[in-house]
Amino acid sequence: MKVFKFGGASIKDAAAVKNVASILERYRSESLVVVVSAMGKTTNALEAVVAAHAKQNGQAQGLIEALKDQHYGLMQELFDAGDEVFATVNDTFVEADWVLEEKPSDNYDYMYDQIVCVGELVSSKIVTAYLNKIGLRTHWLDARDVVATDNTYREGWVNWEKTKPNALKTVQPLLDQGGFVLTQGFIGSTSENFTTTLGREGSDYSAAIFSFCLDSESMTIWKDVPGVLNADPRLFENTIKLDRLSYREAIEMTYYGAQVIHPKTIKPLQNKSIPLFVKSFLNPEAPGTEISSDTEDTYPPIIVVEKNQTLLHIITNDYSFVAEQHIARLFADLAALRIFVNMMQNTAISFSICVPNVPERIEKFIKGISDEFRVKREDGLELITVRHYNEDTVNNLKKGMIVLFEERIRNTLQMVVKNVPAIERRAVELERAKG
Repeated sequence: MKVFKFGGASIKDAAAVKNVASILERYRSESLVVVVSAMGKTTNALEAVVAAHAKQNGQAQGLIEALKDQHYGLMQELFDAGDEVFATVNDTFVEADWVLEEKPSDNYDYMYDQIVCVGELVSSKIVTAYLNKIGLRTHWLDARDVVATDNTYREGWVNWEKTKPNALKTVQPLLDQGGFVLTQGFIGSTSENFTTTLGREGSDYSAAIFSFCLDSESMTIWKDVPGVLNADPRLFENTIKLDRLSYREAIEMTYYGAQVIHPKTIKPLQNKSIPLFVKSFLNPEAPGTEISSDTEDTYPPIIVVEKNQTLLHIITNDYSFVAEQHIARLFADLAALRIFVNMMQNTAISFSICVPNVPERIEKFIKGISDEFRVKREDGLELITVRHYNEDTVNNLKKGMIVLFEERIRNTLQMVVKNVPAIERRAVELERAKG
């Protein structure tokens, strides 16, 4: 049994859905679990619906109607008029309409999950219906019947003790009937049957959950790139495709923000030695990248750029030294607000952290510690991480940049920078590391 994951770009329109079907046709006789994301930029559009409903600005219903029209237009290219899939999709959108008819919840994250999940539910029903239409037998499965989580909305933690037996009880009988099983990424369910999501871009993680629970032979992520590259091709020229990666190296890359794979994806696969393949849905015959054993290899410099970062310089109000008790207090508040620290630096009288710019969380954090600390804030920054760096690569990266602070540990360099106009598609020499 294998697990395939197709992201939003791979099913963004009717032609893309047909292309996915042509890929799956090659595996007609195999036992497959297929995990899909929402179509195209649907999640972004649903996030706008949630924000509008929270503000009660009268725009939420219009935004979701526009999203319905997009999906109906796509279905009209795939199905005959009157196909039951139109009613099925309409009923799914009604679930979001019910939320919008109520007053906004005081718990924004809870409300977010009950609305945004509609993207995956709709896309999975459309793709399932199309595969069955062309003769590829496919069973639709609600991932919420399998993936059990706690009550942490927008960042649900998986309850493995419940999820594994759920998978064996629910998925395996469908596979035994023949055909594919198709389900949603990104979503799970609490013990009270409320929908949770697993974090932005969490469909990769969903596929890893199914792979782990069902002891899959392999997992494949289908993307619009030829495999895992050593840098984002939208930012850098002369990128190199990595044919093989160890689990450890992949974990390091995703931890530092590489977008090609969700950060939580690798560990469940590593625990059962399940190989992960990253392949191109535009060129499905190409070999892609294999992520497997922990055998170390020589890698070229691997560059990860995280945009939209905020630097917080935290100083005690009484100018006393920043001691252990201060840092303990700060991290307790950061954890409570789920603010992830990407980089930190400590001096005698200040503590600096680089975090993703999530304004409402940062503002709550600053207000919450104002009794004891003053905070200087700097937005619009970038965090650049270089694995297996060499000095030529680092010097090229620094050209035209103001480096606010830098840290080197073993073979990893990180620096927070601003004013980086040259980074947009700038040619950077990405030489292979020597020795």
